[in-house]
Amino acid sequence: DRSRGGRGLGKRLSPPRRFPNLLIPTAMARDAPVAAAAGGTRVSWLTRARKGINIFKPHEGEEPPKKREIPENLWSKCPSCGDLCYHKELASNLWVCFQCGYHYPIDAGKYFELILDEGSFEERHAGLVSKDPLNFRDTKKYKDRIKQSREKTGREDAVITGIGRVEGMPVAIAVMDFKFMGGSMGSVVGEKIARCMKDALSQQIPLIIVSRSGGARMQESILSLMQLAKTSSLLARMCENTLPYISVITHPTTGGVTASYAMLGDVNLAEPKALIGFAGPRVIKQTINTDLPEGFQSSEFLLEHGMVDRIVHRKDFRR
Repeated sequence: DRSRGGRGLGKRLSPPRRFPNLLIPTAMARDAPVAAAAGGTRVSWLTRARKGINIFKPHEGEEPPKKREIPENLWSKCPSCGDLCYHKELASNLWVCFQCGYHYPIDAGKYFELILDEGSFEERHAGLVSKDPLNFRDTKKYKDRIKQSREKTGREDAVITGIGRVEGMPVAIAVMDFKFMGGSMGSVVGEKIARCMKDALSQQIPLIIVSRSGGARMQESILSLMQLAKTSSLLARMCENTLPYISVITHPTTGGVTASYAMLGDVNLAEPKALIGFAGPRVIKQTINTDLPEGFQSSEFLLEHGMVDRIVHRKDFRR
């Protein structure tokens, strides 16, 4: 009532036909008691809600409204900026956050689409399978871990190798799959990458390796460490033959993979904000007994200190 100096309740709306006991005041929440008094003995929806009374109670004999099911995996919260990103929009932006540019992890097969000409990839050296010469067991048998990873990813091991084309030029290419035991490098991974390097040597074509790995596979002990020397020696032969090798480093790349072919490229490219390093910060700090600079294992820090040549957005891989 404006005559009493109030703000006025405005026009009262009739309650929905389905909920005749529901009073809908058009004023703000603080005017709800006034609306209740103006409406007689009925109690406002706000007061009923505060008392825990179901304000959406249907008529007798009517079925309660069905709960609407919301599909899962509609959106993700960006780990970097916290923005809510819808999956359809992320997919259209190559799984890169619109707000901060954070690069979400993507399937290994997606990198072939980003780098190579459409339909040009031909897989090679498939069929190699890891064995368990040490009969290794931690909380699980190594054989069981391998079997579980194969069923999960549909792949035989943590790397895919083959031949493709970039702007019509043939290239040998290998892409690591982090979903397969963290992209760890065992004897099969090392052997497939070595054979991919031999393809580049025999055909005199460039080599591209996309790295994403937790390092050497501990379940194979010294056998996995031997892959560092094998792959590095073949890269030396490529250098002697003046064949270019481009290393694409993605998040995360650590351990023995960083200590070998990931950092030995003629050109080292990295995705933004990728974690790249050998040992963890705690181990390094305990070893050298000194404080470490913030973000010292990021691709931006490595670019600043000359260990990475360029940071490249996914949409610019082919440029």
